[in-house]
Amino acid sequence: MNQQTAHIDADVHDRLKCDVKSLVPGVRSGFRLDIREKDGYSYYYDDWGLGRKKPIDGGWYYDIFKHPLQDANTITDIEKYRFPDPLDDARFEELAERAFRIAQVDKQGVCLWGMCAGIMEMAAYLRGFQNYFLDFVGNEKLCIALMRKTLELKIAFWGRALELVGDNVDVVQEADDLGGQHAMLISPALYRRIVKPLHGELFGFIHAHTKARVFFHSCGAIRPVIPDLIEIGVDVLNPIQVSAAGMDSAELKQEFGRELVFWGGGIDTQRVLGRGTLQEVKADTKRRIRDLAPGGGFVFAAVHNIQGNVPPENIMAMWETLQESGQYPIQA
Repeated sequence: MNQQTAHIDADVHDRLKCDVKSLVPGVRSGFRLDIREKDGYSYYYDDWGLGRKKPIDGGWYYDIFKHPLQDANTITDIEKYRFPDPLDDARFEELAERAFRIAQVDKQGVCLWGMCAGIMEMAAYLRGFQNYFLDFVGNEKLCIALMRKTLELKIAFWGRALELVGDNVDVVQEADDLGGQHAMLISPALYRRIVKPLHGELFGFIHAHTKARVFFHSCGAIRPVIPDLIEIGVDVLNPIQVSAAGMDSAELKQEFGRELVFWGGGIDTQRVLGRGTLQEVKADTKRRIRDLAPGGGFVFAAVHNIQGNVPPENIMAMWETLQESGQYPIQA
């Protein structure tokens, strides 16, 4: 909803030979998506009390305008907030049946989503981005308390979800955007001291309750902490933002390809897919396959969501290039 991604019909999914389907849990019982309009925006409040709005004229995404914990000053303020119930029955309605159908009937891979964004992301959303980053250096105890609260909710959710789906899941998806275009959003040192232990606890819990692989999404220039992510249990890294600093696809494969699966990085969506010629799209797709595929451990996908202004011809040029050169075994 927030990113305005399209729902892909089954015939399109099959025509493009996609072999993985997302399994998305439901929202809490009683929650109703109520989209309203005011002052040139459409807006709504989500399950967490976050207000999100999008310009009616020419708007692409819903951005957060209401951060319900922006005025919190103490851990007590965090404890008083009414967080969503991770064990609400509506979240798990038909989850096991849908997992079975995808895995056993459709014979597709199953990627199981969580109940919310990452522990860092939810803290930023609830506090507001300025407060959140200042908390790391000015109110560390509150920062940790808020992330730990989200961690507790996630662990409760994953415990029940993973029990329900059993072996009918291949990948468990978690996320936290750690990087920007040129560097990490917090220093590697801060990440290792404050966030890494929380991520480690989360990934460790997931690994203890499923044989599925841990899929971790982070945009941006995150190369400095990729060894840390491997250490704490990340099996699959996404989206491989090849246009960000230090994220050269060939170098990443050489350095981390024996320990990580790369899911994404199939084409530079930031500079090539939307604005490149057909020849440039094909050349970049061939390059990424050549860099990331040899020896296995590569799930082809664009770096990130394909935007609404990308020409369909470019999408098909990418896909056709994949069909021509994307069958295993692939040699270096």
